[in-house]
Amino acid sequence: MRILYDSKKEKYKKPFGCSHAGEGIRMSVYIPKSVCTFSASVFLEDDNGGTVATHTLSLDGEEDLYDIFSVTFHVEEAGLYFYYFRIFAENSAFNLYKYGYADTNMEDGDKWQLTVVPADYKTPKRFKGNVMYQIFPDRFAQMGEPDLKDKLQPFWIHENKHETPAFLPDDMGEILNCDFFGGNLRGIEGTLPYIKELGVSTIYLNPIFKAFSNHRYDTYNYKEIDPMLGTYDDFVSLCKSAKKLGIKIILDGVFSHTGIRSIYFEDAVKNPDSPYRHWYKFESYPDKYSSWWGIKTLPDVNELSPSYIDYIITGEDSVIEHWLRAGAAGFRLDVADELPDEFIALLRKRLKEINPEALLLGEVWEDASNKISYSERRRYFTGGELDSVMNYPFMNAIIDFVSNKITAEEFSETVMTIVENYPKDALDCLMNSLSTHDTYRAITRLCGMVPEDKEVRANFTFGGEVLDNALKMFRQASFLQYILPGNPCIYYGDEIGMQGFEDPFSRRFFDFENRNKKLLSYFIELGKLKNGYKDLREGKTRVYAKDDDTVIVERGKLKAAVKRQGTLKKPENALYFKNGCALYK
Repeated sequence: MRILYDSKKEKYKKPFGCSHAGEGIRMSVYIPKSVCTFSASVFLEDDNGGTVATHTLSLDGEEDLYDIFSVTFHVEEAGLYFYYFRIFAENSAFNLYKYGYADTNMEDGDKWQLTVVPADYKTPKRFKGNVMYQIFPDRFAQMGEPDLKDKLQPFWIHENKHETPAFLPDDMGEILNCDFFGGNLRGIEGTLPYIKELGVSTIYLNPIFKAFSNHRYDTYNYKEIDPMLGTYDDFVSLCKSAKKLGIKIILDGVFSHTGIRSIYFEDAVKNPDSPYRHWYKFESYPDKYSSWWGIKTLPDVNELSPSYIDYIITGEDSVIEHWLRAGAAGFRLDVADELPDEFIALLRKRLKEINPEALLLGEVWEDASNKISYSERRRYFTGGELDSVMNYPFMNAIIDFVSNKITAEEFSETVMTIVENYPKDALDCLMNSLSTHDTYRAITRLCGMVPEDKEVRANFTFGGEVLDNALKMFRQASFLQYILPGNPCIYYGDEIGMQGFEDPFSRRFFDFENRNKKLLSYFIELGKLKNGYKDLREGKTRVYAKDDDTVIVERGKLKAAVKRQGTLKKPENALYFKNGCALYK
């Protein structure tokens, strides 16, 4: 008989998952009577492995052949902790560790993680369980002609919206990303009724500030709209029109670097006394400087420079305040791992002072609760820095499950690890994507084949049986995306069946003319499901495997099932039943 303790079940640990500082935590260990236990303790360690507390478990009852040892304690300080047990028996003493996903083992194994967030940590209710829509602004919709007299040169505009984005290097061997399709803010405003029909209540815009490139991650001026996209007034109008439809707009905050042609860097290079001089990390002024991943067109900034903090966060008409006052409802922080904890914490503090209901979302590709970047443990949640994050762990688990790369049990373990490690307030605000501007489109990924030649990938589209199978998997993947906690986020065009390999092929112009009407109807249906049931937006979550091919998701009083192979039997009290997916009470 094994000693029983599973941190994911409230029978053994309550509350489930993350705790707030000062909150009571109850742990119970079930020890076989044959062990003859007379005492047990839980050892709580900080992130450096130092013991910060030891709590003695008392005999609390018995169940069948087990003695139950329990303790209730409090952790007063937010932080990331790890714990294990020590069992004192009649003739021995030994440590008890986590073994695998839900088992225990003596002397060998891992320690359990305990995430403790600040006592006052909370996230905006209006961003919980939304349907989101991500737009790459140049590639979505155009209305009217832009005034391009102030557009950074050189650039060229595609004559045909169906053309392939430029991807080949020029004569100097550089890919300039200076080809444009003409998408603009007025075009987005004109499509708001379409976006609303999908059930969307949050739009995330990739960068819109003035820049040289079409992706605009090379900011020229943080306080100007790129002329290709329109004007400040166009942005204000977009936000007002969106608000009337119950839609919020969040912006991409690119604060770890600027563009080499930015007003800030150019002045810093030309003028040793420039107010922007200390924003940058010059190794040998003015020619050698630190840049993002060695890309010289993206000079790194010193985020903790007082003048930079003042300009972006704390000053009068700071960048944050400027755009929140204009109508933005929050920011997604690009490459959050590159930003110092102190910078993020200051930004969130100021954001909430301006608008307590604004959202701060971070781009983090791994488990954000225990992420280490540049040899430092990040405090995204334990430091109360972010409301939530982009959820790549869910993306990969969903895609891998529906495409038979992992079992239902492996899928459940991945999902429940995130559910357990994250504060529920952050969990409910997760950005759950199946595609983004940085990945293959989900349908292309599910087709499973990747041509070796980039020029072949540029114009390659799947069809026939391969595409039919991918669409079946994509429907199941999207169902899971909408059923799991957080905000399902549609990457523009996924809902109409767009395909594309890596950037820039995943960034084609929105091809509404050739839309897959059945798929679009399916996404409208999913939006109604997400918005129609509170438990799908905020309910507690439990995910487990029924068999290798079937996942069960419990959300509050609702249950969902996805069977990737074979026939799923229609449940009683089914609220939805289609494509090997079911939602029922």
